[in-house]
Amino acid sequence: MSGIPWLRRLSAVASLDDRNRRRLYEHVCRANRPVSRDDAAMALGLPRSTASFHLDRLVRDELLKVEFRKLGSKVGPGSGRPAKLYTSVVDEIGASVPERNYDLAGDVMASALHRMMDDGGSPRETLLETAYARGRAAGGNGADFTDVLENYGYRPEADDDGGYSLANCPFHRLAEGHVDVVCAMNGAFLSGAAAACGVEQDRVAGDDREGYCCARIRPEH
Repeated sequence: MSGIPWLRRLSAVASLDDRNRRRLYEHVCRANRPVSRDDAAMALGLPRSTASFHLDRLVRDELLKVEFRKLGSKVGPGSGRPAKLYTSVVDEIGASVPERNYDLAGDVMASALHRMMDDGGSPRETLLETAYARGRAAGGNGADFTDVLENYGYRPEADDDGGYSLANCPFHRLAEGHVDVVCAMNGAFLSGAAAACGVEQDRVAGDDREGYCCARIRPEH
């Protein structure tokens, strides 16, 4: 769920604050098959209308998904309408305030290590190449660069000179203990995302101001 924008992840976590909704979500996640409203209501001792309301809310919050399927062996006319069934979308949900994206850092580092185990090479260069490729993937399909920055937790803020300050570091805790490694990875990721979005890569520059990400986006030339 790490690719889902932050506010939607927070909404999903808040959705599980309701006890019945959380029980229904856990029941569907534990099931080894799609679950109907009737089955869920019976298993948890809830009225069908209550189960239906909360299950549909979980679908709206993108924690569950729906499929329609006819149950039983009958097919064709007279076999009845397809049943509405629920299955889980994700195995885990993460949200933090301020937003962090440690899953992204872990994915980049694990992928880089895997490449090194297969091919050898410089650890630093492999990490930067992997981060750059991940950035290009994040900015693919004609995405807007500022939308990518927002979705990954950087909180871009327009500067007076036409550039952007990045008011949040998605890798803050990692960067505190491993600043050279994490900031280099961060810069490569942002450069890859910029390139994929049609933004000149040299607009990604360093920023050593306290309270900001280690990178900023300079104005266009």
